[in-house]
Amino acid sequence: MQRIVTWGLGAMGSGIVKDILSKSELKLVGAIETLKNELDGESLGEHLKVNSEITISSDPEKVISETDPDIILIATTSFVPKVFPMIKVAVEHSVNVITLAEEMAYPWLDYPELSHRMDSLAKKHDVSILGTGVNPGFVLDTLILTLTGVCLNVEKIKAQRINDLSPFGAEVMRTQGVGTTVEEFKRGIKNGNIVGHIGFRQSIAMIADALGWKIERIEEEREPIVSKTYRETPYVKVEPGQVAGCRHIGKGIINGDVKIELVHPQQIHPELENVKTGDFIQIEGDPNLSMEIKPEIPGGKGTMAMAVNMIPAVIDAKPGLLTMKDMPVPHGILDAGE
Repeated sequence: MQRIVTWGLGAMGSGIVKDILSKSELKLVGAIETLKNELDGESLGEHLKVNSEITISSDPEKVISETDPDIILIATTSFVPKVFPMIKVAVEHSVNVITLAEEMAYPWLDYPELSHRMDSLAKKHDVSILGTGVNPGFVLDTLILTLTGVCLNVEKIKAQRINDLSPFGAEVMRTQGVGTTVEEFKRGIKNGNIVGHIGFRQSIAMIADALGWKIERIEEEREPIVSKTYRETPYVKVEPGQVAGCRHIGKGIINGDVKIELVHPQQIHPELENVKTGDFIQIEGDPNLSMEIKPEIPGGKGTMAMAVNMIPAVIDAKPGLLTMKDMPVPHGILDAGE
């Protein structure tokens, strides 16, 4: 039975806890929360209304030393420099890591030195590190790569994910610019406070790496999705005229030609304006392939599931800093008889 510690109790972290507790072959042994100090010492069972006697702690070293986990699931931030110190703590205690930090889906692209350091640390301590989630981690990269497995040749890839942002927490709302004015959105894009979908660069780089394509540059476009109606989630309120989401496009270019194009318009409660969600992949090659999933794979549930379902594979993986292209085909963890 794998022993697991979770780090972060936001929207995704809390869902991960509940999923782990539902699996008989997994054992949750600790819960860390370093961003909300008021939760230190609180009962996890009472906080999340679940059956658990674990006490939430803000002291990672203490939790790891006392629980001796096989793996830590980190659901705290989107960015490599911010999550690196957390990964380092776990790895130096010889604990495997799964993180939802989107940039960790392919950190070699923008942070080669930090990536080399993480890879070396993981190999030194004989553990593995993986960044994953629903996207990046599955829909617009791993699923695409899986489909290329039945192609004799691939010329171009275009994929689109039209999804509902509502299940996600405050960090995602902030980076998407949800709840801002159009002017604030534009300023946020310019100063880097609003980034849209985090992961296009990583997904494009991972796809290209797996297929042996040498990307010369990645171009991105971001546009605000302006709401015509009132929308609300537990983390944000959007008035008519404010930004409900972001339409983000990423393009991987080779020899001046767009070889990979990923389109991702996402917003909270798209159904309020009759927007139909879905995941769409088109591969131009031999043969041509077209795949549709309607409605889209739920972002919140998909993210939680990917993190939890990859636990056994990461524990069994070769040591080092890994990406989803290095992993076996993901599959669900189901109790016997389910």
